[in-house]
Amino acid sequence: MTLFFFAFLPILWLIVALSGFKLAAWQACPVALVLSLAVSSLYFGMPWLYTASAALEGTALACWPILLIIIATIYTYNLSVHTKGIDIIKEMLMSVSTDYRVLILLIAFGFGGFLEGMAGFGTAVAIPASMLFGIGLSPVNSVAVCLIANFVPSAYGSIGIPLVTLSGIMGANSSEIATYVALQILFLGILCPFLMIATAGKSLKAVKGVFPVCLASGLAYSFTQLAVSYFMGPELAGVTGSIVTMGAIIATARMFPTNETAYSLPKRPPSRFYPRDAFMAWLPFILIFVFLLLTSKLVPLVYESLILFQTSVLIYQGEGGLPYTFYWVATPGTIIFLAAFTAAFAQKVAVRDMLMVLKNTVIGLRFTIITIITIIATAKVMGYSGMTTTIAAMTVERTGTLYPLIAAFIGSVGGFITGSATSTCILFGKLQMDAAQAIGASPTVQAWVAAANATGACAGKLIAPQSIAIGVAAIGTAGAEAEGKLLPLAMRIYIPFIVFLGLVVYAGSYLLE
Repeated sequence: MTLFFFAFLPILWLIVALSGFKLAAWQACPVALVLSLAVSSLYFGMPWLYTASAALEGTALACWPILLIIIATIYTYNLSVHTKGIDIIKEMLMSVSTDYRVLILLIAFGFGGFLEGMAGFGTAVAIPASMLFGIGLSPVNSVAVCLIANFVPSAYGSIGIPLVTLSGIMGANSSEIATYVALQILFLGILCPFLMIATAGKSLKAVKGVFPVCLASGLAYSFTQLAVSYFMGPELAGVTGSIVTMGAIIATARMFPTNETAYSLPKRPPSRFYPRDAFMAWLPFILIFVFLLLTSKLVPLVYESLILFQTSVLIYQGEGGLPYTFYWVATPGTIIFLAAFTAAFAQKVAVRDMLMVLKNTVIGLRFTIITIITIIATAKVMGYSGMTTTIAAMTVERTGTLYPLIAAFIGSVGGFITGSATSTCILFGKLQMDAAQAIGASPTVQAWVAAANATGACAGKLIAPQSIAIGVAAIGTAGAEAEGKLLPLAMRIYIPFIVFLGLVVYAGSYLLE
């Protein structure tokens, strides 16, 4: 029991520091790394050379490809802000309908999913919430519907990085993990649009008149996400799902127009931009989609040529260490930067401005960089030293074969304390895999249980203080009255969601055995 306590100490510190002391993640995570280094050496007998090399391997993984992808995607978004392209995109979306229920689905579910797939890190809550508040929704509803909408795409995060990271930790196929995630959240993904409208309208009666739009959006997102995950992997699943969803919402709203004055907004003046302006506004995101598609495994000639540009280095010096491979070109971050610069040149953005935006992006992400590096280094040290295995063994000893029932809940704890599916996959990914192995699960079931770590994180983000704070900040001073009401509202959704996910994971573990 003593060994379990020390093995759990870095995680316990994060729970207390982030939830109790309200420290920022960039302040708490370096302490967790120091604790893991000390415990691995003093209580698990790990030589200092091995400990240091484990932390160094974690740093390498953090920098390439994770931070590269994060910086590239946020840079693309910031460039769009700089060129005012994001303003045109917002205007286009808000001109679709005068029924605010349709706009909720289009902006929070469709466009929010697109932002999550392209940029992540709070943009999918902050930007749609500010847009909805701007068209007249209450502060509580503006943030609440965005938190609910973000449940579906957040497991995939920015260009699939949470699931790419999780599959890397497990040594598993990322398409398999992504497919299992899509299956686990399939029903809840279809339910989310209905829940969003009922929340905004404070009654299920609000769904009347937009039932076809809700159904079309839920089906479009969930099944597109599933199909892309299975055939292509996680990188484009969220983005493609959101694009198809926005198309489905617009098409269904026109096929089944609503005429209920109770949900109508004043007509907006006609948009004042040309088709070329609209195309140029969307160009960075179009190019990212096209470039990632062309460099994926769907185009073997290109993909196999690009992966030749790689360097393998043995970083971890202890037993079980394998060479870490840096893919210099065949990695989403590089491709996204290429797309962003190509679009910027097409938009006639000065090189000086491009570099200024890049500099500001890196500076703005400085705390995220510290957080990601230290949390991944912590996870690597805990994994190689046996700390994670010790926690998993104790958890399995208490739960036995019922462990899959709580796998999603463990993921939700990570989502709650970190507010990030990526950080949750890093923190608990190996724990979930070790626990599944300890109950004798097959490799297929191990992947299924690990996927529950990501789906649980989605539920945890519903109630994460970080997620709520981002939404509240986005609507300015009006958010003060909303903050105290959001957590109880989110809890009422989180509890049934996490119970349902637990049952799905448990049932699936038997079906896949």
